Amino acid sequence: MKKVLIKNAKIVTDGVTKEGDVYIEGDTIVEISDSISAKNADTIIIDIEGKYLLPGVIDDQVHFREPGLTHKATIATESAAAVAGGITTFMEMPNTNPQTTTIEEWEKKMAIAASDSHANYSFMFGGSNDNLDEILKVDTTRVPALKIFLGSSTGDMLVDNKEVLRKIFSKVDLRIALHCEDEETIKANLKEAIEQYGDDIPMDQHPIIRSEEACYISSSGAVELAKETGARIHVFHLSTGKETALFSNDKAIVDKQITSEVCIHHLWFCDEDYATKGKFIKWNPAVKTASDREQLWKALLDDRIDVIATDHAPHTLEEKTNPYTSCPSGGPLVQHALPAMLQFVHDDKISIEKVVEKMCHNPALLFDIEKRGYIRKGYKADLVVVDTNNPWTVTKENILAKCGWSPFEGVTFKSRIMQTFVNGELAYKNFKVTDNKNAQELSFTR
Repeated sequence: MKKVLIKNAKIVTDGVTKEGDVYIEGDTIVEISDSISAKNADTIIIDIEGKYLLPGVIDDQVHFREPGLTHKATIATESAAAVAGGITTFMEMPNTNPQTTTIEEWEKKMAIAASDSHANYSFMFGGSNDNLDEILKVDTTRVPALKIFLGSSTGDMLVDNKEVLRKIFSKVDLRIALHCEDEETIKANLKEAIEQYGDDIPMDQHPIIRSEEACYISSSGAVELAKETGARIHVFHLSTGKETALFSNDKAIVDKQITSEVCIHHLWFCDEDYATKGKFIKWNPAVKTASDREQLWKALLDDRIDVIATDHAPHTLEEKTNPYTSCPSGGPLVQHALPAMLQFVHDDKISIEKVVEKMCHNPALLFDIEKRGYIRKGYKADLVVVDTNNPWTVTKENILAKCGWSPFEGVTFKSRIMQTFVNGELAYKNFKVTDNKNAQELSFTR
């Protein structure tokens, strides 16, 4: 069994930072102490010389595009970009082609990941207007959540039948992850914009088309229905300040029935950035005002928002340069999410302990992930070594996502991901993903 000793680390876990060593046997952390000596002659000793050691990031919302959309991305390429960004675990969304709305298609994706993934993996099961019987068959120890699109869906995944939605909320025991935007509001706004501009709508109209009202109508309705039915819901990618009032901080995350998430792009960008970034920051929900951004930050820091994620959703450069009406929403983020949050640590916007709470601890707690998300004895050795004083600039040459571009191109981050370990194996070191594919399927303690 392989043995690894990480020495002289600033260990960030459980709300504190402490200096010490971490000893790993196989895929498991077996000892954490102020000072540990090598147990055997064959122990691999890695001295990280006072750098930070974080739990591997758990990203609860990614779109890796496989199967069916592999011209944009694959599980192999995007999981490689993920480990380069310190993300050791991902949960992928069901809007692929075919959609993951049957157990058969879900198992096919699991098989691809078992062969190709660099990071630990699981896949959300997709809800539709007509697959409740299939939903009720899923193994809740293997599926992290049910994903429902209440807006911005592909194929037939828009759940717009209110009676079906009520049945799902009433009968499904899994946590239900939601994309909340009201389609009727968006359609009306889009019609007005096309009448004024034609197909080439200015990008600064995106947050007007996919408006605060569209978000709030949908998310408030979902929260109300969850309270009526007792459903456990997790509202993805909040983008407006108004929505933050729907969520509370009066309970620990493990006791919350209704939780929420914010994504990196809604914390970093605002509508003023459309002038320079244009279509490269076109997401659904839209990046909105600076005031919305500040209110999202406030809710994140006071624990009304529980999780930070990426909504990594790459498209080709050619696709992103289309006119507004044919330009897809979404962009790559897994490689740059943790460096972006550490930039905010440098700016005293958030503490490194809070970053770890929102990106590592809380996703593990929220989805009942077994033995991940913390640096603790007996937990899986998913670990990230971070140098917070080693600047680097995002360029096309060091982007690992298959699409080859990033909204962060030209940004110089002060913090660098030095090494990433997945289940005790070195998966990434200094801009190079290793050949060690040691990913595991997630299991859930339910």
